[in-house]
Amino acid sequence: MTNRKNFSINPRFFRRPWFYPFISVVVALTLCLSTPITARAIDAERLLPLIFQGVQAIQLSNMSPRQEVDIGQQINKQLVNSQVRLNRNSAVNRYVEQIGQRLIANSDRPDLPYTFQVVEDDAINAFATLGGFVYVNTGLLKIADNEAELASVMAHEIGHIGGKHLVKQMRQKALAGGLASAAGLDRNQAVAIGVDLALNRPRSRGDEYDADLRGLKTLTRSGYAQSAMVSFMQKLLKKGSSAPTFLSTHPATGDRIKALQNAINEQPSNGNAGLDNASYQANIKALLR
Repeated sequence: MTNRKNFSINPRFFRRPWFYPFISVVVALTLCLSTPITARAIDAERLLPLIFQGVQAIQLSNMSPRQEVDIGQQINKQLVNSQVRLNRNSAVNRYVEQIGQRLIANSDRPDLPYTFQVVEDDAINAFATLGGFVYVNTGLLKIADNEAELASVMAHEIGHIGGKHLVKQMRQKALAGGLASAAGLDRNQAVAIGVDLALNRPRSRGDEYDADLRGLKTLTRSGYAQSAMVSFMQKLLKKGSSAPTFLSTHPATGDRIKALQNAINEQPSNGNAGLDNASYQANIKALLR
């Protein structure tokens, strides 16, 4: 009796980030090589761009950290070149970088090469993009009373990166726009979506709560006062219609404050770093002139 083995392919094989780009290359090359010699050169000219496009396709459902950083760098380049104006004061930038490095050491994704930049803008706002890029407006720096309050906002943005919320939002936007294919999303399209999300990021109830809680954990592990996260939100809540972008949309700030306070009550901390107002004002004095 012949003993036959069943042949099967692990479904996870098809979810490898290189699989569909690889298939697109094989198909394109096969088409080139199977055509008559007289037409092969012409077909190759048309197909080569498609080959390289396939190689550069991004699988948003399984994006590697290296791809995330690479796209984040390109998003940052476009933002800095045409969308935002960076503050060039070395002392202020160094101060924000120091806070950021303290936070990422205690974050969910400490191995990413984070970049912290100060944006010359009086709007009270902060945002993040793929690959560890965090932006803090000068308007936010000015309204914070102390380092712990500033760190709480930065920790929230780091929480978005830790939860990969930006990758999820990019995938949703690509699918909604019919841009994603079996081979993935073209790199240039991914960058364009990333830039749009950085400037006009939609707010998700789940993502904001998750970023708050991740940020609170990072803040706590870094030794900062937990109360700063709540006090900063409470202060901005009083601003009403003029509340900053990162607090002005769903879910309601009041609900977020309650959730944070409950989390603090469940896991209180003795950390009280960053509450010295005078020290903070001295560090950002270049912005107050």
